Parts: sequence; C-alpha cells; structure tokens
Amino acid sequence: MKWSIPAALFLAAGAALAVPLELHVWRHETGDSEMVASAHAVERFNRKQNRWHVVVETLPQGSYQQAVVAAAMTKKLPCVLDLDQPSVPNFAWAGHIQALEGQLRPAGADKLIAGGRSTLKGNLYAVGQFDVALALFARKSELVKYGIRAATLDQPYSADEFREILRRLKKQGVRYPLDLNGQRNGEWVTYAFSPWLQSAGADLIDRRNFKVVDGVLNSDKALAVLDYYRSLFDERLASRRPVDEQAFLSGRAVFNYNGSWADNEYRRRFNDDLAVLPPPAFGDKPRIGAGSWQWAVSSSCPHPDGARQFIEHLISTDEIARFSIETGLMPTSEAAADATPMYRVGGFGRDYFEFARQFGVLRPETPAYPLISSSFERAMKEVREGGDAAEALDRAVEAIQQDLKRNRDYGF
Repeated sequence: MKWSIPAALFLAAGAALAVPLELHVWRHETGDSEMVASAHAVERFNRKQNRWHVVVETLPQGSYQQAVVAAAMTKKLPCVLDLDQPSVPNFAWAGHIQALEGQLRPAGADKLIAGGRSTLKGNLYAVGQFDVALALFARKSELVKYGIRAATLDQPYSADEFREILRRLKKQGVRYPLDLNGQRNGEWVTYAFSPWLQSAGADLIDRRNFKVVDGVLNSDKALAVLDYYRSLFDERLASRRPVDEQAFLSGRAVFNYNGSWADNEYRRRFNDDLAVLPPPAFGDKPRIGAGSWQWAVSSSCPHPDGARQFIEHLISTDEIARFSIETGLMPTSEAAADATPMYRVGGFGRDYFEFARQFGVLRPETPAYPLISSSFERAMKEVREGGDAAEALDRAVEAIQQDLKRNRDYGF
C-alpha cells in the first residue's frame, strides 16, 4: 500500500505527458473540395501520431491577407499558416516566418517542382501541395475546321505564328479570335503576361541581384512584347472591353488564354473536343507563372518542430496525391502526379503538369514584388488602352526603382 500514492501520481503524470500539444494553423477559406481535402489531411496527421494535435482556424479569403498582416505586427500569428506564394518573400524579409532551408526532409522538399517552393535569397521559406498552370484552350473541331495545327509541348506556336493564325481567323469572320479574360484585374495581369516577358528574354527585374529594373523591364525585348500585346487589341484580335468571360464557352472566340482551374468547366462543356495547348513562345520556349498557396511556419511559433512535422506530412507524396485526387488541383511533385489518374502520364491533366514542370517560372522572389506587380499591371492597362509601351514601361521602372531605393534594395 505504501507504493499506491506514488504509483498513482506516476500514472497521472504519464497521462498528462501523453496529452498532445496543440498546433494552431490558419488557412484561407476556399472552395468546398479544398476545405474538405485539407480537413482530411489534418485528420490523418492527428491520427498517425500522438505528440501534436493540429487545430485549424479558417479565415475569409477576402480579408485573409489583412488579418495575417495584423497578427504578424502584433506577433500573434499561429504556428502554421498558408500564404500566397508571391507574398512569401515579403513575410520572410519582415521576419514573420522562419526559414525552412535544411529543416525539412530532402525526400519531401527537394522533390517539389518550382511552383511548390518559395525562397528568399536562396533560403526556403514555404512549400505547397498544389499549383495551377496557364494554357491556351481551343476546340479540336475548330482547329480542324480552320486548318490550324495544334501546338504541342515540343512544337508550341511562336508568338508570330500565333498572331498570324489569329489574323487568318479574323479574315474568316471570327470577330475576336482570342479571349484574354480582359475583365480581370489585379494579380491576373502580372501572372498571365509577365511570362511573355520571360519567354522573350526580358523580365520584371534582374534576378541575378534583385536590384536592377532599368534596362530589364524596359528593355527592347520587353518593349517588343508590349507592342505585340497592344497589336492584339489594335487589330481587334482580342477585345479591349469584353462584355463577359464567356467568349470561348459560347463559341465566339477560338482561343482562350486561361488557367488550369477552367478545365472542369470547359471539359464538362466540350468533353474530348477540348484542346489544351501550351502558350505561345516569344523566345526559345513558352513560360508560365508558377506558385500558388503554400505553407509556412511563423517566427513566433512555440513548437517549430511540430510545425515542421506537420508540413512534412502535407508535402509527402501520398498527401500531395490525395489532395490532388480530392480537389483536381495539380500536384507539385512528379511522384505525386504519377499517383493520380488525372496527372499521371496519359491522364487528361498531364499537359498541365508538363507545362508547369518545363515552363514554370516563379514571380520574382523579392519583398518588392507587390509594387512590381501593381506597376506592371498599370503599364499593361495603359498599353491595352492604346498608350505608348515605352512610356508605360519607363513609368513602371521609375516607380519600382524608387521603392527599391526607399527600402535599400530590401537587403539584397
């Protein structure tokens, strides 16, 4: 009997130690399939180990960025949060998130394609399970009807060839042969059209040092791309002010430049008649934007080991594949793609994965990116409305260079 009290205390202490520690996670609210798939991933993590218990709080997408910034300023971020890839460098520069470089198992992080990783100065800060890809959409029957070859991975349209195709369609009575989703503003403009610069050998900023914009964004190659962009509207190959975003679905446009997120709607409408083509090449090959929502660990996280274990769980091949199967979103590793019916070799979504793997380029990984993006968007709008491309690009360069100077090149 003399051992009963100490034994009871020992058992009670052991039970207390066995209680998992809570890991708090924030994520933005999105479509039902993503929310359900994300919840399933959390459930699997909580079941497979007993040291950590993940608790997720979902915030409205419309106010998510503001909520995250406010929490970061008061050091009240949760352990793990999802961030839109272009915003990651800014959070890293401000010290709000921890570097993951060397902290995750190479078998997980190193296998990710470009769109699954976000860095600052070469250090990894966030990783993602999924990405999306830009593509040219058409109908196979329409290509045959108008005698147009279908572009392929190995033989995409050159920019000049594509414009000639559009001109031919115009002469054959198609009012606006190309739908560029002209009603969209904001990040769409930079995401969709800065890859044209990169394909041509230009860029938004010199990525060798992230300090120089003059002579890069307003280079002759960049100017040629914006002149090309303006010509699409001047020649009425695309509408400056489209009445809706249904031109391709309704048959008014032969081509639509859009993202893989449109695949479900288009495939429901056109079935096997849907043609998924690579974007046009302005240089040696096409380029497309890379990087979507990714996971990061806050600097104020009291349990970084647990946070990293949770992220390692999310980017395992099995979890990436499961998330893709449940949502239809493109996986960020080849092994995971091979484990899905849609994205494996021969699957109807494989082209998107190959576009991302072969052509994907992250938006510049610098804290200056928000200003770079808004400046480029403004220039593109001016050009679309008939403004001078050289003047528009020079104004963008001046705004970006002033921001870099104010912020001492963000430490580069």
